[in-house]
Amino acid sequence: MSQEPSADSAATTPGAAPTDGSRRSFMKQAGGILGLALAPPLIGQAERFTAFSKTVEGVTEMTLKVNGTARALRAEPRVTLLDALRENLDLTGTKKGCDHGQCGACTVLVDGRRVNSCLTLAVMNQGKEITTIEGLAKGEELHPMQAAFVKHDGFQCGYCTPGQIMSGVACVREGHATTDDQTREWMSGNLCRCGAYPNIVAAVREVAGKS
Repeated sequence: MSQEPSADSAATTPGAAPTDGSRRSFMKQAGGILGLALAPPLIGQAERFTAFSKTVEGVTEMTLKVNGTARALRAEPRVTLLDALRENLDLTGTKKGCDHGQCGACTVLVDGRRVNSCLTLAVMNQGKEITTIEGLAKGEELHPMQAAFVKHDGFQCGYCTPGQIMSGVACVREGHATTDDQTREWMSGNLCRCGAYPNIVAAVREVAGKS
């Protein structure tokens, strides 16, 4: 009588379906080879773990020149310029909106250029001229951009207004407010939930026309 082939012989016979054990072994071997192929070099992996293990601790002394005045503060190196202005220097006119650099509510001027203060570290801005919304007016005299926003009703809830005004000042200085379309393009980084965009454009354009 003919004998039934054993599981081992079936696994090695050409064309025969592998048994559960041989299939499992094949998958383990294939997975191991794929893992080795995709794994990064051992040195790179070690460096990556070392980088992850580092923490930023403690506070450091720093000086920020804000609105023409040198202000000393103590803060952790990881503190953003936005938080330093609001929490350490009590300049709360600069607003925290999305905290991801997407809404423009935190816009300030650094060396005359507009910057999302939530995306830059305070410690990196030492020695630079920082201007916030509080530094625009001269005493009781409003800055022309502030006056234009009042005149054209360029705000409703007002939360985005400080960032809008700071961006508008820079937009005019940059020469990017010569037409309505150009103004809308170069002010597009500042969002207004209330939808006061036509009034904002009118205010910026008026200031641009007088400069």
